[in-house]
Amino acid sequence: MGLAATERPHVPVLIEPLIAAVSPVCGVWLDGTLGAGGYARALLEAGADKVIGVDRDPLALDMAQSWAGDYGDRLELVQGTFSQMDSYGRDLDGVVLDLGVSSMQLDQAQRGFSFQKDGPLDMRMSQDGASAADLVNSLPEAELADILYLYGEERASRRIARAIVKKRAEVPIVTTMQLAEIIEKCLPRPKPGQAHPATRSFQAIRIAVNDEYGELVEGLQAAERALKPGGHLAVVTFHSIEDRMVKRFLQAKSGGGGQGSRHAPQIVREAPQFTLRTRKAIVADTEELAMNPRARSAKLRVATRTDAAPAPVDRKSVGMPLLKGDR
Repeated sequence: MGLAATERPHVPVLIEPLIAAVSPVCGVWLDGTLGAGGYARALLEAGADKVIGVDRDPLALDMAQSWAGDYGDRLELVQGTFSQMDSYGRDLDGVVLDLGVSSMQLDQAQRGFSFQKDGPLDMRMSQDGASAADLVNSLPEAELADILYLYGEERASRRIARAIVKKRAEVPIVTTMQLAEIIEKCLPRPKPGQAHPATRSFQAIRIAVNDEYGELVEGLQAAERALKPGGHLAVVTFHSIEDRMVKRFLQAKSGGGGQGSRHAPQIVREAPQFTLRTRKAIVADTEELAMNPRARSAKLRVATRTDAAPAPVDRKSVGMPLLKGDR
C-alpha cells in the first residue's frame, strides 16, 4: 500500500522527518488526532505493529471505515479526546499529535470552521456541547475580547468584541459569513498576500469552543503517563502559541527549565521524564513546501520518554493563555 497523496484528501505534514526521527517504528502507537488517517497509515506502513487512532470528531471515524479494513486488527479506532489517551492505551511505543483543525473539517461548510464558506456558526470538533454561535451570542463583551486577544493574538480584539455585541443586539449571529463580515468591517482591507481579516478571530473562537489549549496541556501529560520508557512523543503544531506550549512542556520535562539564581533558591529538580531528540523544532524543507503549502507554519518536536515517574505540570508554566476565570 502506497502513501500517494491522491489516495486521501489530507497530506500529512512533516511525515517523512517524523518517521525518520522515531525510526525504527515498531510496537504500539497512538495517533491522538486521527483526522483523515495520514499519520496512522504512515506509521503502520513504516512498521508499527498496531496503531490506536483517536479522534473526537465522529466524522473522522466514519470516514476511516473506507480504509481501516486494509489493516485488520492492526488498527483500532476510538472516539475520544487525546487528553484521555492513557485510558485508551498504556506502555505505548509512541504517540503522535497533529494539532489544529483538519482540512476535511475546513472543507465542509456545515461544520462552520471556515470564514470562506457560508454555513452555521458551529466549530465543534466533537459535534456536541456549546457551539461558536452560543459563545458569540452569549459571552460578555470583555470575555469575548479576552478570547480574541489571548487565543488568537488579535490586536483589534476590543473593537471586534464591541462590534459583535452591538450586532447581536439587533439580530443573532448564526452563520460564518455574518461573523466574518462583522470582523472585516473592524479591520483594514488586507494587502495582497496577507491573511483574511477574520483568520485570527475564527481561530480564537474555535480554540475556545473546543478548549484546545486545555486539551493540549492535558494531552501532553496523558502521553507522559501512557508512554513506556524509550517511547516517542511527536507533536506537530501550526501556530506560535501551541508550539510555545509544547516547547516549554518538553523543556521542563527534560530538565531545561532554568537553574535559579543568587536571588532565588536553587530549584530542586526531579529526574527528567523526557529527553529531546532535537533542541530546535523540525520544519518542512523546500521540496515539501512546494508540494504542501499547509506545511509552511508547521513545526515538529520529538522527545523520548525516560523511566522517571510522571509528574503534573502547571498550565501557566507551559505558557498556556489563561482567561480571567482560569487564573
